[in-house]
Amino acid sequence: MPKQKTHRASAKRLKRTGSGGLKRFRAFTSHRFHGKTVKQRRQLRKAKMVNSSDFKRIRQMLSQMD
Repeated sequence: MPKQKTHRASAKRLKRTGSGGLKRFRAFTSHRFHGKTVKQRRQLRKAKMVNSSDFKRIRQMLSQMD
């Protein structure tokens, strides 16, 4: 059986943390900031952890990334 390949698009967008979690960056950060509040813009700067409901599926896509 051949090895499963890493999903390269996902690998470029996610980072593995020291404790084994997955860190992601937020959507809606490229343009049209005039329609967002200052609080929204400030919170969009921070990275966030991948949701536990998506973790297993995403971990399989990144199986070779370690």
